[in-house]
Amino acid sequence: MTRQRPSSTETAAQGSRASLLRAVPPVDECLRALADSPRARGVSRAYLKKVVQQAADDLRAALEAGRARSQGDRHAMLAQVVHRAESALIADEPALKPLVNATGVLLHTNLGRAILAEPAIEAVEQAARAAVNLEFNLQTGERGDRDAIVETELCALSGAEAATVVNNNAAAVLLVLNTLALGREVVVSRGELIEIGGSFRIPDVMLRSGARLHEVGTTNRTHRADYRNAIGPDTALLMKVHPSNYQIVGFTSEVALQDLAALGREYGVDVVEDLGAGALIDLTQFGLPHEPVVAERIAAGAAIVTFSGDKLLGGPQAGLIVGRRELVAKLKANPLKRALRCDKLTLAALAATLRIYLRSDEIGDTVPTLRLMGRKPAELRTVAAQAAQIIAERLEAGFKVEVTEATSQVGSGSLPAESLPSVAVTITHPDMSANAIAARFRRARIIGRVSADAFHLDMRTIEDTAVFAVDLKS
Repeated sequence: MTRQRPSSTETAAQGSRASLLRAVPPVDECLRALADSPRARGVSRAYLKKVVQQAADDLRAALEAGRARSQGDRHAMLAQVVHRAESALIADEPALKPLVNATGVLLHTNLGRAILAEPAIEAVEQAARAAVNLEFNLQTGERGDRDAIVETELCALSGAEAATVVNNNAAAVLLVLNTLALGREVVVSRGELIEIGGSFRIPDVMLRSGARLHEVGTTNRTHRADYRNAIGPDTALLMKVHPSNYQIVGFTSEVALQDLAALGREYGVDVVEDLGAGALIDLTQFGLPHEPVVAERIAAGAAIVTFSGDKLLGGPQAGLIVGRRELVAKLKANPLKRALRCDKLTLAALAATLRIYLRSDEIGDTVPTLRLMGRKPAELRTVAAQAAQIIAERLEAGFKVEVTEATSQVGSGSLPAESLPSVAVTITHPDMSANAIAARFRRARIIGRVSADAFHLDMRTIEDTAVFAVDLKS
């Protein structure tokens, strides 16, 4: 096959591009030019070199693809590289960015779940700025136990004999099963073998722990006899799991914790419960549905209860474990505990949050999660009216901005069957899709939800409408 020669025009174009590429100045020359820019002040030379190299590479790629134009002048090329580098420095921001959560999901996993109370934020800042007694006993001068920072408060609030903390509730379940049931059976109802966000499945955690799953009952009905018939010489634990983010209704039956604990005592088998969200106080005092309270579960006979720190508790991400002293001691002695332990910032935030629960008579106002859950529709309507006015002033003509009724969710598997009455600002445009409107608000770091061909900003989590006073026209 004869290869066709390029035309004279193509040859000239290729030569022109090659000439342009040769005209791009070397990195060191670009670096010297960039050093005079105010954007480069306080930035390390190593990082500036990386930025300049990327800017030069991007320019070459654009020239080769015909996306950039230049007369081949070296000075002009230098200016282009510097301009691209400066633009990169302007856009250079921390990976974690503050957002406005107007999704209607209070504890949104993708948006970081619970907002910390001010005392917890102050405690984190203090711990971050100085050395602290993380594992140091101030009385004896000897090494201490980091669990001691929160154990007294956890025991006081739960009624348990002992407590320990790991980095999340999945880790708590893993540690409990690996410590107390390695190589042995754990009996669980089929109706409690749940999967929650991110394809996290209880059976998978049990498998990784080294325990063997023994399923009993059916998806919708499990009886005491099912557990009794499953207990054998290889049974290590009976386990209950909070349904978290789903609910079975209709023809159902489950064994109450106190009945399961009585069965366990009869056969000498401990009962552990993964409570999931885990409330420390009765939420009905805030006008919310009842959620199992940790202290109630300990009183009902659970030997160990695990629950999250960043859900209904309103603290940092953590897995809290409370229960009988000898069992918690075994958990602490497991080498996995070190791999799963919390750092000083998490413990500082958790300790401060627990102090609120123990000492404050205004818990519902001090802990943001509880405060936001308890807000009434009348308050939300006032906030929505103010927000709608601010938003309408910042959008072009043609947008329809109105206040509408809505429902919000607690989220993250907390109170899964309950919807909270809420109010939203709903935005539509005859020539723009709801997804396009959502994208515009995302550029302003305001996150809402798309539903019924409209973009909605739920006011459940909005306490200061000034967050909407931003540029919404780009």
